[in-house]
Amino acid sequence: MFEQQTILQVLSQMKVDRQTGLSAAEAAKRLEENGPNAFEEKKPKTMVQMFLAQLRDPMIYILFAAVAISAFLKEFGDASIILAVILLNAIIGVVQESKAEKSLEALKKLSSPMALVRRDGSVIEIPAADLVKGDIVVLEAGRIIPADIRLLSSINLKIEESALTGESVPVEKDADFIARGEVTLGDRLNMAYLSTSVAYGRGEGVVVRTGMDTEIGKIARMISESPDQMTPLQKRLGDLGKVLGILALILCVVLFLVAMLQDRDVMDMLLTAIALAVAAIPEGLPAVVTIVLALGVMRMVKVNTIVRRLPAVETLGSVSVVCSDKTGTLTQNKMTVTKVYTDETLMDVSELNHEKNPLLVEGFVLCTDASIKDDCRLGDPTELALLDMGINLGVIKRELEENAPRFNEQPFDSARKMMTTVHRDRNGKVIAYTKGAMDRIIQKCTHIRINGQDQPITEADKQNIISASKEMAMLALRVLALAIKTDVDTATEDNLTFIGLVGMIDPPRPEAASAVEIFKEAAVTTIMITGDHIDTAFAIAKELGIAEDESQCITGDDLNKMNQEELNQAVPDLRVFARVSPENKVMIVNAFRSHNHIVSMTGDGVNDAPSLKAADIGVAMGITGTDVAKGAADMILTDDNFATIEKAIEEGRNIYNNIRKTVLFLLSSNLGEIITMFVAIIVGLASPLKAIHILWVNLITDSLPGLALGVDTGDPEIMKVAPRDPKESLFANGGLVITLFFGIVIGAITLGAFLYMPITILMQSGQSVTFDAIKLLYKDPIVYTYSQTYAFTVLAISQLFNAMGMRNLHKSIFKFNHFNNRMMLVAFVVGFTLQILVTEVDFLTQVFDTAELSLREWIDLIILSTAPLWFHELFVFIRYLKRK
Repeated sequence: MFEQQTILQVLSQMKVDRQTGLSAAEAAKRLEENGPNAFEEKKPKTMVQMFLAQLRDPMIYILFAAVAISAFLKEFGDASIILAVILLNAIIGVVQESKAEKSLEALKKLSSPMALVRRDGSVIEIPAADLVKGDIVVLEAGRIIPADIRLLSSINLKIEESALTGESVPVEKDADFIARGEVTLGDRLNMAYLSTSVAYGRGEGVVVRTGMDTEIGKIARMISESPDQMTPLQKRLGDLGKVLGILALILCVVLFLVAMLQDRDVMDMLLTAIALAVAAIPEGLPAVVTIVLALGVMRMVKVNTIVRRLPAVETLGSVSVVCSDKTGTLTQNKMTVTKVYTDETLMDVSELNHEKNPLLVEGFVLCTDASIKDDCRLGDPTELALLDMGINLGVIKRELEENAPRFNEQPFDSARKMMTTVHRDRNGKVIAYTKGAMDRIIQKCTHIRINGQDQPITEADKQNIISASKEMAMLALRVLALAIKTDVDTATEDNLTFIGLVGMIDPPRPEAASAVEIFKEAAVTTIMITGDHIDTAFAIAKELGIAEDESQCITGDDLNKMNQEELNQAVPDLRVFARVSPENKVMIVNAFRSHNHIVSMTGDGVNDAPSLKAADIGVAMGITGTDVAKGAADMILTDDNFATIEKAIEEGRNIYNNIRKTVLFLLSSNLGEIITMFVAIIVGLASPLKAIHILWVNLITDSLPGLALGVDTGDPEIMKVAPRDPKESLFANGGLVITLFFGIVIGAITLGAFLYMPITILMQSGQSVTFDAIKLLYKDPIVYTYSQTYAFTVLAISQLFNAMGMRNLHKSIFKFNHFNNRMMLVAFVVGFTLQILVTEVDFLTQVFDTAELSLREWIDLIILSTAPLWFHELFVFIRYLKRK
């Protein structure tokens, strides 16, 4: 590893002279051998590939078979309708597919477009893509690091690495540093990495890795190689499709056996088999679920959430672990002064008064190289925090400098660990401010100012200062000291007068603590994952209620000594992971997933991208998030608010509940169709329904109420219960009983409607009601058409009533607020109207082979169709008795 080698060893390995750099010829040769300093691009799916992927489903295969048989029997109308259903589902799937792989494209954009290099003894600027191993790169403030570089020199060099490591402040680099053994990315002080930026100072380095071999390149590879995970709902619907496909085949085989035993016409039985296969498959289900999810996405926009992948909406509902990056997610990614020590008093910054402590406030503001103008913030985050402190007290650096401009200075360097600026005001008074590390400043102080009076500093004073500094350090605060010297033009740093200390930290977001508490109530565990130091991470975690004891924290170094299995065993007791690498983050996510948790990972940096992709649902920050994080995520928070995740999970839970209601409704309807068809055939009757009737009910009459159920109002108590088990079946918690119960009810009344006319005719003529007599009457085309119309109408209308009851199986329909789901009322009216049209409009009666019905017939059929509602009331009453 290059961080463990000396400068001479690295230069020797790279075969380059530091003074002259590579020759143009050698650089061209290496570029030819190793390729450009760029990322490999993943070939995107074509539209054809996406379309074909939608057709790889057992339910679709059965429908294709139905198309082939219908075409063979010259039933081209049925074949065309079924084929149209297949194409419609595929088109909707392609349009809604939002799993576009933008991560690698965003990573490619991160590459610095230009780089300063030394070649043939001259410094020139070249495209970053032309860099090769061995190039000597010149670094200066504001430049983006163009490749992975081993530093050769560093002069006050600080590099902003938060997007890669999670470190909240720029890292001070040291070219002479040599690592002793393996160290984490954030501790490699002699390395600079692609896509990070120079915040301060200057330096030089030699390129040691380019393109996919860089640390960012490794992340790119991890993203591209990460397998796509199926959501719980996708798995449930996939399993359901297989079961329904097998059921359709079994029904068709049984049907042929019955046909042979009953000596029926084979061609007629083929048509009936098609109808039965169509009845077994809820054709509208994929489209309805997709549209419900899409509507859920629209609702989630209102809670500041953009969903890139539709199934991610329902995944939210089963999230049991939220892994969150600290910097910029749980915290504000903005260093803030929180504590002040002056006049022998440690206080909150809110207690600081400019009039009482003018030297401390003005000194910390003037002794900085940072600047804030309008929305432009330039400089080191710690210095920006000092300027913010001044602004909050009405002290503006620009105004101070107009009155007391800087005329001398001694810049900060890592050896002294302090900086000094000298100012002269309009009255000619000179004052020098020295800011830096407490232990260094205190050594230079001979006096201390207490309550406006200077006095010699004593050992007791020093101990008080050290105690205050330690107290702030225990809170994981970064401590800076300030001292002054008056009436001296030179920026000398001796015989100073101590003024005070400030402690700063990247503070938690105000709303994060309440979100963590709500998660606890909802049995969702919050995990902090950060590249920051463990003491800082634990301090924030404790304040937010994520961790209570240091034993719940672990570092990246400890993780590197563990394999995946060891981490899997340890992870239930851990809450904070500090100084971690991108690889560590993926291991952590996988460890929680090994315990059957549904894991959400939130983050905003490049270093979060692999774990965002590995998690069941990745959540990126929209404002501070990098393009890479957004590209790898399933969901983006537009307000960067950790608390928004709680709202999104609540929405996800409600959406899943609504989808479950929709699935149970559609399947109970399909079961009713199967019972109607299968029972009639088994007892030797003619087919009660045509394939076109079933398709109409499945696609039109069922789909509208199904959509209405999908957008039903949410349960206000949903965040007070544990997330559902990811392995939980759609039929759990009484779902199977509901499906069977209402399927039998619908099947029974549809069969009753089919038998109504022949039984009425037989009874009115005084004949015995027998199966043979009924079969004989069905040979009359008029009787058969009316009987099928009755069955078709009752099947369609009963589904509408069934959907109304499905809204809540724990509550009487007479206690519903029907107006808080206006779409259900619209679906009922539209479905009823369409059903009237297919029996009353001449053109449609010919297409559907139906008969026109009288008003009396409509009234009788509607009354029969209300049966699901009365059984719904019985179902609610039985549940009420059980609770008592």
